[in-house]
Amino acid sequence: MTGPEHRSGFVSLVGRPNAGKSTLTNALVGQKVVITSDKPQTTRSVVRGIVHRPDAQLIMVDTPGLHRPRTLLGERLNDLVHATWAEVDAVAVCFPANERIGPGDRFITTELAKVPRTTKLAIATKTDLADPGRIAEHLGEIAALGAETGVEWAEIVPVSAVSGDQVSLLADLMVGLLPEGPQLYPDGDLTDAPEEILAAELIREAALDGVRDELPHSIAVVVEEMGLREDRPDDRPLLDIHANLYVERSSQKGIVIGRGGSRLKDVGRRARLQIEALLGVPVYLDLHVKIAKDWQRDPRQLRKLGL
Repeated sequence: MTGPEHRSGFVSLVGRPNAGKSTLTNALVGQKVVITSDKPQTTRSVVRGIVHRPDAQLIMVDTPGLHRPRTLLGERLNDLVHATWAEVDAVAVCFPANERIGPGDRFITTELAKVPRTTKLAIATKTDLADPGRIAEHLGEIAALGAETGVEWAEIVPVSAVSGDQVSLLADLMVGLLPEGPQLYPDGDLTDAPEEILAAELIREAALDGVRDELPHSIAVVVEEMGLREDRPDDRPLLDIHANLYVERSSQKGIVIGRGGSRLKDVGRRARLQIEALLGVPVYLDLHVKIAKDWQRDPRQLRKLGL
């Protein structure tokens, strides 16, 4: 039975690309539910990570990085962010402590000022990459940016998702901003993303690792088939996953596959291990690379790829 003091609600993490939102989501949830990469604009969907506590259920909404779009895909990602802001209980803006406040941060905060009824807090992320003097200076810059743009920060919190420093404090502060309410998701659920989406994202994360800078935005992954193999004993299940990696040009296909298929084989191995760790079942992963010409700019192709 849920007690009267139980709180539940949604907090959206936003920030410019590569501000540490996905890593922080995983740290708060306590397990990997969102893919991470050092490449900007890695997150393409709104994924909810669920933090279970005796006194609360905190649902973290990880969104794509807000940016000035150059493609139809970019416009759609920004629309996702704006739609999310209007639906959550609070918005937390991530400002990496190892970087100066820049035009991207000002752009996001200015946009956020247009959503007056949503509670806003600021997070100085990646504090493990900055010394105490720089962190103090950074917190002052965040406060000044709020004053300049008309955003009133409910909290300004320095955290490191990598070292875990102040992550639990941040969770406490976020819970304090939520309304009283019942549990919204069952115990044990860490995300509401379908398993096919999680598998596709983990494959894309493995494919992003180590590729040239221009390639990440050109990779999309679709799981075509996914299911437990029939005629296997209950104590030896095997999950079959057949997925396609889509790129925009034949030259990119060669990069993803690698010499003699070596890179694609490595991508498959690393993705399989991540999927097995997340879903808790052995996986057979079958990957193929296909070309969808200029899919980022083609509405029909975007629909086909579920974007």
